[in-house]
Amino acid sequence: MLKHIGSNWALSGLQLAAMMWLTPFILAELGPESNGVWVTIISMTGFLSLFVMGVPMSTVKHIAEHVARGDTQRANGAVGTSAGISFALAGCALVVSVPLYFAFERGLLLSDSWSLDEATLGQARVAWWIITAQICSAFVMRLPLAIFDAHRDFVTRNLLLAVALGLRVALAYALLTWRPSVSALAWCPVGVQLFEWAGALILLRRRHPDIRFSVKAFDKGMVREIVGFSLFATLVNVGTMLAFRSNAMVIGVFGSTSDVTDFDIGNKFFEPLVGIMIAVASVVLPTSARLETQGRRGELSQVFLKWSKVCVSIALLVGVYLLVLGPRFLGVWIEPRYEEASGGVLRVLMVSFLFYLPIRGVALPILLGLGEAKRPAIGLLSMGLGNIALSVYLVQRYGIMGVAYGTAIPNVLYALWVLRDTCRELGVGVGEWCAHVLGKTVPAALLPAAGLYWLLIERPPTDMLGLCIAGGGSVALFGLLWAGFVYRGDPDFRGGSSS
Repeated sequence: MLKHIGSNWALSGLQLAAMMWLTPFILAELGPESNGVWVTIISMTGFLSLFVMGVPMSTVKHIAEHVARGDTQRANGAVGTSAGISFALAGCALVVSVPLYFAFERGLLLSDSWSLDEATLGQARVAWWIITAQICSAFVMRLPLAIFDAHRDFVTRNLLLAVALGLRVALAYALLTWRPSVSALAWCPVGVQLFEWAGALILLRRRHPDIRFSVKAFDKGMVREIVGFSLFATLVNVGTMLAFRSNAMVIGVFGSTSDVTDFDIGNKFFEPLVGIMIAVASVVLPTSARLETQGRRGELSQVFLKWSKVCVSIALLVGVYLLVLGPRFLGVWIEPRYEEASGGVLRVLMVSFLFYLPIRGVALPILLGLGEAKRPAIGLLSMGLGNIALSVYLVQRYGIMGVAYGTAIPNVLYALWVLRDTCRELGVGVGEWCAHVLGKTVPAALLPAAGLYWLLIERPPTDMLGLCIAGGGSVALFGLLWAGFVYRGDPDFRGGSSS
């Protein structure tokens, strides 16, 4: 697993580097108001992706099972059936996009709190429909990537996505330099998606020539099989959208576009951190399906404990730094006002992510790989609904900090729910999990946290160099503690199974 997860982490590192450059560049070119409009468009149109109904996730699971059995015909049937279903669902999404657009225009674009000029209004309308078309076409155009995941061919997939990431940066720079507007920026994901689609098809022919990406292999008998699992995967996606993509809309209704930008800056590290965990999850899910198919469920408890400890270690490594120096980092990285405007949001969300991220990386994909999606899916849906309810209530009293608390509390509750469910499914005690995963990692993190806090109080960094030196020192201390204390004597890291 380490090779595959390592390649995923390398891609996540490149995505983080791209985000670090693109965020201040886009904000500088668009300005806080137009940037807030852009964030809201991405958040609202993102809900259209729910119509894919978890088909890609279901496709990965079913192809992985058929590949494990050596049944190429059934694997091709799963691909063709998923493609046919995705075409139909894309049409449904296009139909629903019309009333969603009118809700966006009348509820936000033309609202008194936004007060946008005619030029910005026109650009926002064009951007909406460009992004809508891109999301709907992605139902089918991103499906080939699921084939790489099912074969655990993550290195090839990640090389393709790394090149596409470079294209994204180049397109964003070129488009915003040519015309700094949300409508120009909207063409960036379109170009990237076309490149990924063409590249994936070419690589599939070379890497997995037995697998055909064609609707001709559509098998009516597999529809219920794929859709049955994908319905629960859909609940997972709905919950995720409600939990993490609804914040911009809630803030937009009760505040200004600048408030949306302030919250987005504080929440900017969420996607890269989740990307690091999904790097693990995308390998764990097909691995779980393969081990279950081969009757080797007992090995999953080792995978669960080992990689949960790794994910907690990474979450603490990044989380401790962001909890202490995160607000100062935002002020230096973007501009000084964001240290106060967005720093509190960052800290509140980071506390909850310390609970949520390791569960998202290991526990949830194990349950999905085992086909036990019902309970975590319902839990994630409840988490999303709880986020909206709490955020709507708290934003009216505490502004964007209320939305941060409205997001954080359900995060923690959901993480505890899924942890208990996964432990019960694998026959691992919650106490055993805590002792193995948290017994040494949490105490070891206290020393770097204390050092960073002393630095913040006594000698606060004033530039990016100082922040990087502080980060490097923290990473070095973490490395020493983890090598000499946390992982010392751990049987999983002495030539154990890589699964």
